[in-house]
Amino acid sequence: MNLTRIATAREAAIKHVYDSIAPWKYFDGVKRVIDAGTGAGFPGIPLSLVLPHTRFSLIESIQKKARFVDSAVDSLELANVHVVAQRAEERALACRPEVITARALAPLSRILDLFREPLKRGARLLLYKGPNVESELAEVNGHRVSARILCRYELPDGCGSRTLIEVKANRLLRPESSK
Repeated sequence: MNLTRIATAREAAIKHVYDSIAPWKYFDGVKRVIDAGTGAGFPGIPLSLVLPHTRFSLIESIQKKARFVDSAVDSLELANVHVVAQRAEERALACRPEVITARALAPLSRILDLFREPLKRGARLLLYKGPNVESELAEVNGHRVSARILCRYELPDGCGSRTLIEVKANRLLRPESSK
């Protein structure tokens, strides 16, 4: 389907599957996760296999990719996964996730703009980033959020290093019912 640039099975296993599940423990215990811009289903599909009690919404605005991911989810019979062909920022407003995750979606400042409202309502961002994330973290000033590195990890076979960061709002909005 030509959904990723990775050409070999070994490289795909490392750069997609291993990378997706390496920080799994930071998702453990979460009830609802949105995988924003899931692309070919990463990190959502591998995480859903490791965390069968977590509900995953894999969001992809490009129809071709969403159809592929939906067929993969059907083939794997993943009862805890739902694929939605929609813009992730729109879906995040509608379904109120605990966590929004993404791999290679956009620079942090852009992601903060996209998910400002879900953050204000208590969602956390768990974002897969490359090794040099410090400059992006420095850009969060003025966004009323706190961001921190949760973990760094090396991919096997010298395929690079990754960083998982967490972003939370400094101040949450009151729920509609308590106003």
